[in-house]
Amino acid sequence: MQLAALGDVSLHYRVDGPSDGPTVVFANSLGTDLRLWDPILPYLPGNLRLIRFDKRGHGLSSLPKGPYAMGALVRDTERLLDLLEVKNCVFVGLSIGGMIAQGLAVKRLDLIRAMVLSNTAAKIATPAIWQTRIDAAREGGIEALADGTMERWFTKEFRSTPQLELWRNMMIRQPLEGYLGCCAAISGTDFYTPTSGLRLPTLGIAGSEDGSTPPDLVRETIDLIPGSRFELMRRAGHLPCVERPEEYATLLTGFLKEIGHI
Repeated sequence: MQLAALGDVSLHYRVDGPSDGPTVVFANSLGTDLRLWDPILPYLPGNLRLIRFDKRGHGLSSLPKGPYAMGALVRDTERLLDLLEVKNCVFVGLSIGGMIAQGLAVKRLDLIRAMVLSNTAAKIATPAIWQTRIDAAREGGIEALADGTMERWFTKEFRSTPQLELWRNMMIRQPLEGYLGCCAAISGTDFYTPTSGLRLPTLGIAGSEDGSTPPDLVRETIDLIPGSRFELMRRAGHLPCVERPEEYATLLTGFLKEIGHI
């Protein structure tokens, strides 16, 4: 566990694997911390340099006063990668992490040679929907959103397992101000035009049972980038790296080989 002081925010991050290995950076979803990626790590090649971090207001990172703008989340990530001297990484972003990936690729293509956009989109839901969630959380805490979120995130099969409580607990234990700050960032983001100008290898991943970013929404965004590839994971929801980690890791490893990253 390490903490990077980046001006107005300190980001908790972790680096696994050899320091000289091909770099893969992971950005996780709203309401989760860097442990989101734990399930896939045993299935990835051992020679990779894996960088994970908690975005502002989440996990063990600091809690700047909200609301946040997507530009701030992108800038935080940019500063972290510069600090770690990252160049030409493969950036894997899930949900809001995929929005960060798009924004960073538009701003700093020298940092990213390829993207995996997982369960994400150029625009997610509407400002009205996000405002309703923000109001509910301000009134009743993140707990007020938890059950509905779990239904959107996970398949019925997964929700019947004891593991569900772990992810529900992770969500409700995030700092309220950080959670709401990132809700505001998603609400204010529409990357359709900038993402359509991107030209880099891109893999899109969707879960067939994803209630937050349905497959058609993910595919619509992936189709904005010429030469991109879309993969649908069956019997998986919004966090397929949790529900089907071996399959997810196989898709990611195949993409890394396809583009010559490993």
